[in-house]
Amino acid sequence: MKSQLARLYQLFHHEDHLLILIDADPDSIASALALKRLLWHRISGCLISPIRPITRPQNQRMVRLLNIPLLPYPEVDPAHFTRFALVDSQPPHHELFARHRYDLIIDHHPRHPDSTARLLDIRPTYGATSTILTEYLRAARIKPSLQLATALYYGIKTDTSNFERPACEADIRAFHYLFRYTRLALVRRLEFAELTLAMLQYYQQALRRYRVKGNRLYTFLGPVSTPDILVIIADSFLRVEEISWTIVGGIYQDHLIVIFRNDGLRKNAGRLAQAAFGRLGKAGGHATSARAEVPLPRLEKYLPPWSGQWQAWLEFLMERVEKAGRLARKKKEEALPSA
Repeated sequence: MKSQLARLYQLFHHEDHLLILIDADPDSIASALALKRLLWHRISGCLISPIRPITRPQNQRMVRLLNIPLLPYPEVDPAHFTRFALVDSQPPHHELFARHRYDLIIDHHPRHPDSTARLLDIRPTYGATSTILTEYLRAARIKPSLQLATALYYGIKTDTSNFERPACEADIRAFHYLFRYTRLALVRRLEFAELTLAMLQYYQQALRRYRVKGNRLYTFLGPVSTPDILVIIADSFLRVEEISWTIVGGIYQDHLIVIFRNDGLRKNAGRLAQAAFGRLGKAGGHATSARAEVPLPRLEKYLPPWSGQWQAWLEFLMERVEKAGRLARKKKEEALPSA
């Protein structure tokens, strides 16, 4: 790890100004904060910038309670920066990320073939990018402040879903190390910020519109104020005893958004999302969690424009996913050696 830290430090000079881009969630916010601490006094300036508005209550509360300075991407002038870094994501994950050439990318998602940087540290077996940054801090012998330790601890906690999702020994070591520097009362305050009253209407819609196919629960919400509610509902419905897959769809800013979750037992949400929607838009993710985003104009040959007919959109979603699942099972059976 020390050699990797040395390579990271060699990327930067004292006169550099660094822009760290994130798609804000607890793991990415904490990772960016840790990278900024690693480079403290080694560069002239560092700014963390989320590419999208932070709308999820738990993320808003994290930024507020931990007093984390962020500047929204629309307010940033990239010309003021000499170095660019990306944490907890990769350039093909969003068109705004793809605008820049990166000196450093640190991530735990599966590596995209188009992801390039002067230093690329991608570890898909890790449960959180916060774990990777904790290892960098330890290699640099930097004791995290209460603010930073709490952020990293919470980042690991949320991205592994309290270690219910796939993680590795490194995640456990980092979690244990950060525990001694973390204020647990603050973590509890962060966790009780999942919903707002305005979001409860979406739960009502999800409960009225859900369909079950085998062990898979589908629901479609139509237009939503934030795609975060799709994630929250997908995670919540996965707690149902008979369900091991949740697929939740909605419409946000002229895109169909589909969130995939599963229980992690011999399943791969990223592959299923890619198979179902990869030809129509962006799709991918981890074994247990994935996301697809399809521009609405690409759906015109399949669906009429949205006017409240959620049944047709739900049937379309189910048809795409079920067909992709059948093809995946067929390929798996064909690959098995004959008796």
